[in-house]
Amino acid sequence: MKPKPKWTLQNCDGKKKRRDLYIGDFNDLGKTHEPSEVERGWYDWWVQQGYFNPRIEEDSSETFSLLLPPPNVTGTLHLGHALTGAVQDALVRWHRMKGHKVLWVPGTDHAGIATHAVVERKLWREQGKTKHDLGRDQFVKEIWKWKAQDKRMINWSCALQSSLSDIEVENVRLENPTLLQVPGQKEKVEFGILTSFAYPVENSDETLVVSTTRLETMLADTAVAVHPQDSRYVHLIGHRVKHPIDGGRLLPIIADDFVDMSFGTGAVKITPGHDHTDYEVGRRHDLPIIEMLADDGTLLPHLPLVGGQHRFEARAKLREALCLLGFYHGEQPHPTVLPLCSRSNDIVEPRLKSQWFLDCQDMAQAASQAVKSGKLKLLPEFHAKIWDDWLLNTRDWCLSRQLWWGHRIPVYTCLETGQSVCARTDQEAKHKLARVTGKEERDVKVIQDEDVLDTWFSSSLLPFSALGWPLKTQDLGEFFPQQLLETGQDILFFWVARMVMLSLAFTGQLPFDKVLLHGMVRDAHGRKMSKSLGNVIDPLDIVHGISLENLNKRLEQGNLDPSELKLAKEGQRKDFPNGIPACGSDALRFTLCSYNVKNMDINFDITHAESRKKFCNKIWQSFKFLLSKLESDFMPQGEFKLSGFENPTDLWILSRLSHMVHSCEVNFQSYDLHLVTSSLQQFWYQEFCDVYLEAVKPAFAQHEQDRAHVTAVCHILHLCADTFLRAAAPFMPFLCEELYQYMPVTEEKTSSVCIASYPLPEQSDDPSVVAAVQNHRTCVLALSRSADLSFIPHTYPAPKGCSSAVVDASLSIYVELKGGKLDIEKEVKSLSRRKQKLEDTRHRLSQQLEKLVAKGKGDISKAVNLREKLVSLEQEESKVDVKIHTLKDLRES
Repeated sequence: MKPKPKWTLQNCDGKKKRRDLYIGDFNDLGKTHEPSEVERGWYDWWVQQGYFNPRIEEDSSETFSLLLPPPNVTGTLHLGHALTGAVQDALVRWHRMKGHKVLWVPGTDHAGIATHAVVERKLWREQGKTKHDLGRDQFVKEIWKWKAQDKRMINWSCALQSSLSDIEVENVRLENPTLLQVPGQKEKVEFGILTSFAYPVENSDETLVVSTTRLETMLADTAVAVHPQDSRYVHLIGHRVKHPIDGGRLLPIIADDFVDMSFGTGAVKITPGHDHTDYEVGRRHDLPIIEMLADDGTLLPHLPLVGGQHRFEARAKLREALCLLGFYHGEQPHPTVLPLCSRSNDIVEPRLKSQWFLDCQDMAQAASQAVKSGKLKLLPEFHAKIWDDWLLNTRDWCLSRQLWWGHRIPVYTCLETGQSVCARTDQEAKHKLARVTGKEERDVKVIQDEDVLDTWFSSSLLPFSALGWPLKTQDLGEFFPQQLLETGQDILFFWVARMVMLSLAFTGQLPFDKVLLHGMVRDAHGRKMSKSLGNVIDPLDIVHGISLENLNKRLEQGNLDPSELKLAKEGQRKDFPNGIPACGSDALRFTLCSYNVKNMDINFDITHAESRKKFCNKIWQSFKFLLSKLESDFMPQGEFKLSGFENPTDLWILSRLSHMVHSCEVNFQSYDLHLVTSSLQQFWYQEFCDVYLEAVKPAFAQHEQDRAHVTAVCHILHLCADTFLRAAAPFMPFLCEELYQYMPVTEEKTSSVCIASYPLPEQSDDPSVVAAVQNHRTCVLALSRSADLSFIPHTYPAPKGCSSAVVDASLSIYVELKGGKLDIEKEVKSLSRRKQKLEDTRHRLSQQLEKLVAKGKGDISKAVNLREKLVSLEQEESKVDVKIHTLKDLRES
């Protein structure tokens, strides 16, 4: 849909320009703002006009490219995605309006594990089939159809039957014994219990008691370890113990410094095949490795007593057997860190598997150094400490996933020789292997690795692969590296660190200059959003609205058990008793950007969106009033200039407009979008509508008596409206575009607000600013207790011997101190002590915040409070610095 022109300029005898109204003037504007009507059609028109295409021909302009974090292909979007989209789109639109060459790169994460799990559940629920019933090719087809609607120790999910990376494992600390539901088990399983049992020492009456939280792994024990200086067990080092269940199998008693003599009995069982630490101990002592677990979480069938049983059923059976044999030494509560699969909630099992690994040590060092050197900036800055700690302790990255959905690992193996090569196609693999083996290509038979790549590896290539890498394309040269990455704090290591590592390794460059990390969106009560609580909000429900009944129906279509469903419905009834009203996308975007996204948590309240909906309507109605007051022969100025007929109220609103523009510019640059939206709302609501529009109504009622002043007011109204629409357009593009099309045409006006120039702050020698201050001269002198007031141009140097303060980009104040007694040295010392005290307090609070963040848990409100205190302290320090600097200048002068 192309918009109909509302205003145009025509020449009259080549001298005078006038306006003509085409179909629909401001009277066509409805009484109230209707988002569904306003937001329909504009996006398609923007695309048709090519407004989103980078301005390649403008070689001199700056470049701004940004990567959209690829949303998972699984399921519907949530408010976290909406926050990312709103923040990024605002930044992209702002840069475009600044005249920059802008490229916003979209992407979709194939979400290997999540997708696999979702489609398998769907297949079983709807067809009663597993992926094996269909076969690989048919299963992949099902996923596409659904979408349209070397041996190393790894983390293994038995429920998914796939490996997991370390950061896909959620370590949950249990302080007390806890019953948890485990996939594949009807009854809940108790965790947080330390079980003790005895190993009889060979050729002795002694026993060696060990303790474990995973009793079932005793079947894979290959040694018992004690500390070499533990006097209780020194005489047993080098002896052996008998396995009480596994037919008297003998295990050596070894000495190793890693053993904590204060833990349990001071003797620990070693299971190299099923524990990360034990694996390293086993390598040091050349211990054999026993595997006891099948892929599905059952014990291997050849194992004694419990072969073929589920691992947690086997745990109970082994406890019973040890009791009967007299080797059971009881159990006790024990704080436990339980590794959970973030996708399936299954208990993660360490296992030895042949997998593809990526050595990350050198890459991690390079990524860490990038932040330390300042080449890569993390915002907020406290993330730098966490970034460094994680990278310097990172392990090899397991790239293999035992799935059928994803990018298949490009490794081919010769069936005859077993040699492997990396290749793009089987033909390329045959060509490479033919050169290695000396065979003809046609005689080489190859098979591709069955595994697929970790989805995070695939998506970590996106900053450069999306632009044509490894080819040297124009897009790659033009838009890589990017200037910014904006994403959630929760994927700092899943995705951000890995993009940095791979980009440095493959291209020799950082993928971006800055990383802006936003917090997690929670509900109005600060709770994490989950279906079981009924507090998950689909952003489209805020845009279009939804009844409570339909919210309940959506829950019923999910996979919640009856007890969770009842709780979720009750949660929805409390939070959304009347459903969710249709607020429109402009109101939602403005709401999301009005939160401080740099906070660790963002508590979203639906009433905030309703409030912003009312703000949109306020803009609509006041705009309609404004247009109705423009004179019939009104012609906007190409460049606004004061006429001399303005009164102090007119000059005041111009000063507030200038303040708003300055605030928008400064806070956009620092990515404090919540301060931009606050400035916009304050200006239009409190200053323009509530004060200025009310103040000028009498002038319009008596316009014949003072036509010169009315004309001046019309130009101010036009300037305020035009400036505000351009300033607000990054946040409310649909509303601003609709109203912008009704604005009178000038030679400077563009065809769309999304390519119009973003307002810029004016210089300090702007006559409007000078006039505004002059009109309030008496008030300024009285309040500042000054004897005189004079003005200097913006280009003049600052006067010496004056205390200074910056009001905004258009105005600075210099105060010349005369008379009285001022002990400068005393004041400087006092201020220096004040500064040192502030620095000490800030350092102490920074340490508290770092500890809180490093733990990744605790009272979130405390973290937010600490950060706000730090900001306040930094501002106070800055003021003290200015005072010290001013006094030193006075002393030197």
